[in-house]
Amino acid sequence: MKRGNVWLGVAALVVDEEGRILVVKKQYGGLKGKWSLPAGFVDPTETIDEAVKREVLEETGIECEVDGVIGIRSGVIKDEISDNMIIFNCKPLHTNVTVEEKELMDASFLTVEALKNDPATSLLIHHFIDNRINYSLHMDETKDPGKQFGYTSYRLFF
Repeated sequence: MKRGNVWLGVAALVVDEEGRILVVKKQYGGLKGKWSLPAGFVDPTETIDEAVKREVLEETGIECEVDGVIGIRSGVIKDEISDNMIIFNCKPLHTNVTVEEKELMDASFLTVEALKNDPATSLLIHHFIDNRINYSLHMDETKDPGKQFGYTSYRLFF
């Protein structure tokens, strides 16, 4: 899919009841071989919360619930591409991981201690471990801005 020069991605910090974090190792890109969060691009027909649930499911087989937004990452690549990612806090509905082998080397729920001590753990995961996020912008699906806008889906996060 052609993305143009403005990219919108999503990532999920999925923590199970034991405090383990769902992580993946990509087979490509800047995070190749590193533990990172399940992530991907938003498709034209979905909201950001739908995209993050789809990406987690596609990459790991884990169905999850979105708790809220916990971060935004934004950068410019080679003075050409605005690369933006919304990071969600999610809860898994189960812990039976299935690795999507076309994109990933591995996927697993790992302990905070294991991730802290692994040199293959990404910067973003270290940030969330070190800062223990305890807040999020929660989703509200009950608002309707009016038919004049033509929304087929509408969510607020605050």
